[in-house]
Amino acid sequence: MQKTKTTTAVLIFVSILFGTLLASSATVKSFSEIYPVSHTFVALAESPVQANPIDFTYAAEKSVNSVVHVKTKSKVMPSQSRGGYSDPFFDFFFGRPQLPLQEEEELQERPSGSGSGVILSADGYIVTNNHVVENASSIEVTLNDKRAFKAEVVGTDPSTDIALLKIDATDLTPMSFGNSDNLRVGEWVLAVGNPFNLTSTVTAGIVSAKARNINILSANLKIESFIQTDAAVNPGNSGGALVNTRGELVGINTAIASQTGSFSGYSFAVPVSIASKVVADLKEFGVVQRAILGVQLIDINNEFAKEKKLSTLEGVYIAKVMENSAAKIAGIKEGDIITAIEGIKVKSTAELQEQIGRYRPGDIIQVTVLRNDKEHKFQVELRNLSGNTGVVKAIDLVQLGAKFQPINDSAKRKFGVDGGLEVTSVEKSGRLAKAGVQKGYIILKANKTIINLEEDLAKVYEQVKSDNDDDKVLLLTGIYPSGQVVYYAVDLNE
Repeated sequence: MQKTKTTTAVLIFVSILFGTLLASSATVKSFSEIYPVSHTFVALAESPVQANPIDFTYAAEKSVNSVVHVKTKSKVMPSQSRGGYSDPFFDFFFGRPQLPLQEEEELQERPSGSGSGVILSADGYIVTNNHVVENASSIEVTLNDKRAFKAEVVGTDPSTDIALLKIDATDLTPMSFGNSDNLRVGEWVLAVGNPFNLTSTVTAGIVSAKARNINILSANLKIESFIQTDAAVNPGNSGGALVNTRGELVGINTAIASQTGSFSGYSFAVPVSIASKVVADLKEFGVVQRAILGVQLIDINNEFAKEKKLSTLEGVYIAKVMENSAAKIAGIKEGDIITAIEGIKVKSTAELQEQIGRYRPGDIIQVTVLRNDKEHKFQVELRNLSGNTGVVKAIDLVQLGAKFQPINDSAKRKFGVDGGLEVTSVEKSGRLAKAGVQKGYIILKANKTIINLEEDLAKVYEQVKSDNDDDKVLLLTGIYPSGQVVYYAVDLNE
């Protein structure tokens, strides 16, 4: 590939052996273009200042026993061609049906990757990244003292890339929580994890920036407000600890920016302010209680400010207020500029997401906005995705024997749809597998109801299960990545 002065930054998840690659492009000038080498620089200091060396041993010793190695296995279907009768006329209108797994065909469990995790409590709760354990059929956690345990997934949250695990242990060393809000750019931090399967590795760096949105998460309602550091983080560090010099947890290492797949100067961590709320929800409810303002936001830059004739570059511009949303009910309007949440200034969408992400539906917060250059404060009662303040229950789709995730924007564009729910894995003994559904299938409708989220599918599923009809059937309409439209009838009878 031809080398130019333009480099391509590849954003990759640092987990499962060599991670999952996600790409984006950015144009960067060379140093010589920014600062011509012919210039002469004059030192301004009149006399040298004695600097005391920084000692990281206390933080390393305090944190290393609280970081674990996470290894996963996944079930895969043997590569095998499938024959069968095809009616071209039927296929044209309805799509060719997918054949179910044969009884004699066994799924094979194989190692799928590794990452890191952080011990939260002495009784075995561990936080890691969602992408470390996603689609895993079994998970093994190895402690720093080499003891190994089977781990169960308590809950996951793709919107923040956080997952909560549990192992059967009682004498673990939990890590102390710090305050990621108090982190300052230039402050020293340590990354503790298991890069390249090398256990108990500690690297040091500084906080390069805060509230970074690098657009690597594909989940709906994603929250990206990463801590950026230059501590060396590599594949296998995902889910590991970012700690301050006091050995306190301030972030969960998640991603790197790299051309090669290895560390090259930039790494990103989920702030503990977000991670702690997520794991608390997962532990208590099995699902995150996500609070929603109900607005569409635009970051303000100089060009946008000129276009809208704004007098400030601070805050976040409200492009739209949803009907019956928390913001609408409180009196917030389109064109308002949100400048603070609970008195904490917000200058970007990422910072606003980080603040709202700390609260649950039903919480009442103060939102400060600029309207016609005048400051207004509103008391806003936050709501959930369903538009109310109730507790969202964990979705019970166990009998279907599959895992799901909402499709991302690229899939929506590819298939020309507004939404859909992708089947990310299928268990042979589940009802979907018995009906013939295979991994990759995108559910668009269930019993004529449009499906975008697991909640949508769960509502239809529960409705069918509660009907008095003798024949309980879930009718699915969907599409495979090939573009093939397929219909399934899923038997829900006991």
